[in-house]
Amino acid sequence: MTVPLTVDPGLQGDLTVPSDAIGVVVFAHGSGSSRHSARNIAVARELQDNRFATLLFDLLSPDEDHGDRRFDIDLLTERLRAAMAELARRAETAGLPLGLFGASTGAAAALRAAAAEPERVRAVVSRGGRPDLAGDALGQVRSPTLLIVGARDEDVLRLNQSAAAKLGGRHDIEIVAKATHLFKEPGALERVAQLAASWFSEYLV
Repeated sequence: MTVPLTVDPGLQGDLTVPSDAIGVVVFAHGSGSSRHSARNIAVARELQDNRFATLLFDLLSPDEDHGDRRFDIDLLTERLRAAMAELARRAETAGLPLGLFGASTGAAAALRAAAAEPERVRAVVSRGGRPDLAGDALGQVRSPTLLIVGARDEDVLRLNQSAAAKLGGRHDIEIVAKATHLFKEPGALERVAQLAASWFSEYLV
């Protein structure tokens, strides 16, 4: 069952909690994206099938989702942590181990949130992310982190490889063959969803 959820300061989200949920994953969307992202919805459904609750929400309001605010990692991290706090207050999610799934700039926010709250964030997955934008926080991340990158997304792949070397905890890079940045190729997004479900099943529970 999916219910609407409002995250301070009035950002809208969609919370889905399976009856037998074993964990909860918060999605941090990339620049120009939202909780309506077809790609993240597809990943969320795979996680739900694996008994994970999911929260897809808008890091920015429609009025904010333009210009420099889309790349304000401090602001995005603050909003993401507000969503985490909201889940901690809700009866159906308060006791569940928490993971973060970040895409593009949302991946940097996820890693900064993980560095700030290591006891709360149990695992992180990045899809086509920009972990390099997390800056010095990379060395403070102790949560097991999976970086998923398309083989044909060459610039982002190099950035992920450089960032991975700075991560302070368990981490891995999975390269999806023939995939570009948006994983539009046949089977590419399905592979992302499977990798994410496997990572969270191993490290989140």
